[in-house]
Amino acid sequence: MIDIIVCVKQVADPEAPVSSFKIDPEAKRAISGNGIPPVLNPFDENALEAALRIKDAQPAKITVISMGQRLARPVLQKTLAVGADELILLEDELFNSFDSYFTAYVLAAAIKKIEKYDLILCGREAADSDAGQVGPGIAEILGIPSVTIAQKVEVSDGKVKVKRVVTNGYLDGYEIIEAPMPALVTASNEIGELRSATVMALLKARKKEVTVWNYENLGLNTALPGERTSMLKLFIPVREAHCELIKGENPKQVGENLALKLRESNLI
Repeated sequence: MIDIIVCVKQVADPEAPVSSFKIDPEAKRAISGNGIPPVLNPFDENALEAALRIKDAQPAKITVISMGQRLARPVLQKTLAVGADELILLEDELFNSFDSYFTAYVLAAAIKKIEKYDLILCGREAADSDAGQVGPGIAEILGIPSVTIAQKVEVSDGKVKVKRVVTNGYLDGYEIIEAPMPALVTASNEIGELRSATVMALLKARKKEVTVWNYENLGLNTALPGERTSMLKLFIPVREAHCELIKGENPKQVGENLALKLRESNLI
């Protein structure tokens, strides 16, 4: 039996239009408008799909962990509906605002409390911050190997084999890395989308018991690490677009005029 832990994050829908968000300059956070429901971080869905594929191939138990404040149960119960065995919510007022280190610290504490794990899977990054630091941070705190940006994950003989995305200039490739377990792997979108849940599975998932731990449950009441980074400014960039129609007497002249315009603009 392989014990797998998948860390997921609840985020504002990254597909929502920019106009639906406002910035709170004092709290330095984005506020989504009414009617924008939270969703599972897409990269974390990739990680969960990787775990489910391992479970398809061999006996495995999947425990999902999510951390935050006032977490949306229906959003996270989706993980149970698609095949996860257990859902643990780390929920506390202290988890309202935190940096990557604090997040990794608390998640690592929860994983230590679980004790039994062979493989930890995280998304390569969160859709709201794009930091990509939490997964490797957890591995560092736990003192286990980590492999990032996986497009395929396989487990056998006490080892995890990862097909890892590699970008080199204009060419994308991959490399194969093997590590002893326990280990942590961050999943990329190349793994594929999370499988869909049936209506019946969603209804059953809402009846399953969910474990909720707060800060004190994790034994951290006297060990608050504090944030290592601070946000100086948060803003939505203003983007302007300008369109100019290039004219000419014939297609050849239009092409020449376009090339001249691009050169004048230092674009070629």
